[in-house]
Amino acid sequence: MKKNVKPEERANSSRRNFLGTAAAGTASAAALGFPMIGNAQAPNQLRFQSTWPSKDIFHEYALDFAKKVNDMTGGELKIEVLPAGAVVPAFGLLDAVSKGTLDGGHGVMGYNYGKQSAIALWTSGPVFGMDANMVLAWHKYGGGKELLDKLYTSIGANVVSFLTGPMPTQPLGWFKKPISKAEDFKGLKFRTNGLAIDLFTAMGAAVNALPGGEIVPAMDRGLLDGAEFNNATSDRLLGFADVSKVCMLQSFHQSAEQFEISFNKTKYNALPPKIKAIIANAVEASSADMSWKAIDRYSKDYIELQTKENVKFYKTPDALLQQQLIIWDEVVAKKGADNPLFKEVEASQRKFAERTMKWDMDTNNNRRMAYNHYFLKKPATKKS
Repeated sequence: MKKNVKPEERANSSRRNFLGTAAAGTASAAALGFPMIGNAQAPNQLRFQSTWPSKDIFHEYALDFAKKVNDMTGGELKIEVLPAGAVVPAFGLLDAVSKGTLDGGHGVMGYNYGKQSAIALWTSGPVFGMDANMVLAWHKYGGGKELLDKLYTSIGANVVSFLTGPMPTQPLGWFKKPISKAEDFKGLKFRTNGLAIDLFTAMGAAVNALPGGEIVPAMDRGLLDGAEFNNATSDRLLGFADVSKVCMLQSFHQSAEQFEISFNKTKYNALPPKIKAIIANAVEASSADMSWKAIDRYSKDYIELQTKENVKFYKTPDALLQQQLIIWDEVVAKKGADNPLFKEVEASQRKFAERTMKWDMDTNNNRRMAYNHYFLKKPATKKS
């Protein structure tokens, strides 16, 4: 005779049978090597901020880097990049990343100049004649990275730093009229950043260090008589041509700058080794891509600033450039007098530059000669 089974007991029995079957199925799936979909972890999400307005090509470079990481990790790590001011002001990026308010950022080390002046040696000055790519070579192979780690440790910055994106020589700046001599800077209200502040102050300028997005509005209101930012594309997008029609090309104040990609050290150290390797390679890939994109975009905007916006470009006189070098030597002597780390970084750069600059100048052709030959040919004269 069958025992009567209550409905709730039948339900409990069915539930137990289902769970047992599921457990067995899971064990079988694991034994066969199938992925555990139910236990899959969500991808790591990192929130970055750049120090650039969203319309600037510099912010585009930050987005390019993030896309490379996101694509190369297959979604295992996702970096979101916000523009300047979205979380903190541009000059507050280092503190925000160090404290973990942001997971990382894209900027330049010159913005951290106030915390330790030696940091700006990567981004300011003539760097003994090296271009930005040579400075990156010094950073990776000549001891620069180890010195930067030492500097950040000295100021208690909880960050992991990567340098990327060699910048071309930056213009002397945008002015109301051409600059012909160093004395033209006396009393001039001028914008720059990093150790260039000390250089132009020594030349007699009243310097104001503003982030990129605030420069043109300040010039428009008459708060600045002149300013430098970076390149033809950034300057055009930020609207420099709306407030000035004179740009002076060539200067030693920032002739070899590069970008910095920073991570909060605690967040970075928690990442798997594979992800760290992808980040390191994405930094170098984006560095190469930035330098190629810059050649294409900057040259186009350089032409269009002249043809469409009536900007006049002038070469900075050699006498002024020579004066910059003399004043720069005085600036760094003062900065290094009571800052051993400053002297250590400068000595390391000097040693690397002495060797590599000689090789570079002895080896590479005179590009001006080739350009003149192909593009500045004199018209042929008719024989009588």
